[in-house]
Amino acid sequence: MAHLRSRRRLALAVPVVLSLTASLGFLPAAASAAPRAVSAGQATDAPALAYVVNTKADRRTIASVERAIAAAGGKVVVTYDRIGVIVVHSANPDFGKEIRAARGVQSAGATRTAPLTAAGTTDEGAADFVTAAEAARTEAASARTPGSEPLEADQWDLRAIGADEAAKIDDGSRGVTVAVIDTGVDDTHPDLAPNFSASQSANCVGGKADTGEGAWRPYTADDYHGTHVAGEIAAARNGVGVAGVAPGVKVAGIKVSDPDNGLFYPENVVCAFVFAADHGVEITNNSYYVDPWLYNCMDDPDQKAIVDAVNRAQLYAQKKGTLHLASAGNSNHDLASDAIVDDSSPDDSTPVTRTIDPSECFDVPTQLPGIVTVSATGVQNLKSYYSTYGKGVIDVAAPGGDRRYQLPDTPSKDGRILSTMPNGEYAWLQGTSMASPHAAGVAALLKSKHPWASPAQLQALLKSQANNPGCPESYDQDGDGAQDATCEGGHRVNGFYGFGIVDALRAVK
Repeated sequence: MAHLRSRRRLALAVPVVLSLTASLGFLPAAASAAPRAVSAGQATDAPALAYVVNTKADRRTIASVERAIAAAGGKVVVTYDRIGVIVVHSANPDFGKEIRAARGVQSAGATRTAPLTAAGTTDEGAADFVTAAEAARTEAASARTPGSEPLEADQWDLRAIGADEAAKIDDGSRGVTVAVIDTGVDDTHPDLAPNFSASQSANCVGGKADTGEGAWRPYTADDYHGTHVAGEIAAARNGVGVAGVAPGVKVAGIKVSDPDNGLFYPENVVCAFVFAADHGVEITNNSYYVDPWLYNCMDDPDQKAIVDAVNRAQLYAQKKGTLHLASAGNSNHDLASDAIVDDSSPDDSTPVTRTIDPSECFDVPTQLPGIVTVSATGVQNLKSYYSTYGKGVIDVAAPGGDRRYQLPDTPSKDGRILSTMPNGEYAWLQGTSMASPHAAGVAALLKSKHPWASPAQLQALLKSQANNPGCPESYDQDGDGAQDATCEGGHRVNGFYGFGIVDALRAVK
């Protein structure tokens, strides 16, 4: 499969987020952002680059900009009228410069540079599949706890946030759907099939939603990331395999990973947020960052256009009642620092080392306003060794696994997260990719309990019901006498856990 990269992430303090919102233009108050796809004759294959062109959300301006796009050698792939975002293909090397000069264009830029094998997901390390012998041992241990799923004895993560006890009270509402924006979801998995919502699933690769049967499924078994995430959220309590945090809610899959290189391009993510909003999705999980830039700097016209386009789409979804959660990243960086070294961008051609100002360069979608940023913890409720952190950056924490320093007393004694994989299998993974869906599952339980809660209210509930262990006295995980990370803040909010580790039991009570 495509190489899975460690990611570095960053979030903003409130004043900067508010200024970001203001800088990116208005969000139209519209009932739908349904796209207008061009005819097959217009959208030709094999363009040199893809672009997002952002303009005012009125038909006259959009029509004028579409004419300018054609004049500059561009072909419209899809237009999202209600948010003023147009996805374009063009082989004209000067297309970006020319279209930015056109009347009515607020920002425009290329969404890629060149193809290269890579992936923007946020798991840490390769997956380890469960063997038949291991499954038998775990099933025997699980059987000693009435009502447990066969592999639940190895799911320390559920017990860490009270999800096992919560399920006895309320396992979530069928009226709540969590969409996994990712590499696709294998809805044929026996633990996912009972809760899968095909009507809220799609393939958004290329920027235009394909809702054909099975379009949301992973390309191959190696594209397992989204299926693992989906199981953590909503694997059914059906006497098979594992259980999810919210096993009574529905889960959908919106595929956004490119089939050739695994990248999560901006136009795909724009499509995913709009599709989720227009199909009644209450919560999205985003265990990735938008390629090809780890940080999108507002003084670069291409990167600014990416921030603008994705922000319009995710704000549109928030306005329609969708809460977004996103993983914090796996670089063990203090993202409340003054400067960050980015040596991985662009990730679809030759990366260039640059030092970015975190107040001017944004990790998308995590840094966008209103999105819940989630750090990872292990079985000891300590920050996982790889997890990104930072006071004023992290909103909440959740189990993501730690196979190095936090090992549970379970049958497998594996500190990672056990969940579903394509073709009916199960495997262990760790990363902030695994933390975000745990928080999304708790958010789904809260939405089930408070169906009229807005995204902002859900986020407030998630934070207020979290349990904050406070900063540890020492974080010398490898025992070399030096601190491996520095936690700032107190018991109410701090850089390791934000407002605390999410709590499924408190959510249902």
